[in-house]
Amino acid sequence: MASLFTPSPTTRSGGGDAVYVAAVPLKAAADPPQLIMSMAYSLNLSNLQHFMVLIKPSSLTHQEVIVFDFQPRNPESIEAAISVLSGNLIPGVVLERRLKKVPRQRCWLVGSSKGNAMEMATEFNGSWETDLRVGFHDCRNYTNELVQHLTGEMQILERLPRS
Repeated sequence: MASLFTPSPTTRSGGGDAVYVAAVPLKAAADPPQLIMSMAYSLNLSNLQHFMVLIKPSSLTHQEVIVFDFQPRNPESIEAAISVLSGNLIPGVVLERRLKKVPRQRCWLVGSSKGNAMEMATEFNGSWETDLRVGFHDCRNYTNELVQHLTGEMQILERLPRS
């Protein structure tokens, strides 16, 4: 079962599809990209995480969830690692994939969507600008804005537990 945090009073507890936020550590391929990420950690950027939005449609009877995230088009390339650390724009991509169930760790229930979350996410993703720039237009911005679109919750990442 996913960890829960205290949502704001605007979060609805019923109706709609369940919306979660999950975090995983950033990883890089071996050799130069990994060296660059190690440099980032040595500069006290050790809280580098990748955030994603998970939707558990109420129409599904089993535990399957759909994951949406925004990342560099080629996240394991040296060019991506250099661009990410230098703050340059890099081509990004919105991904959609399925998981068999909600992760047990580093995953938080946000609340319920205001409507059909899959349709809402598809509409949102169709208008999302895919040029990525860390700190300005990245997975954090994507997660915050998609969650707001789905649930009305604003700046959700600011209210997640820091563990």
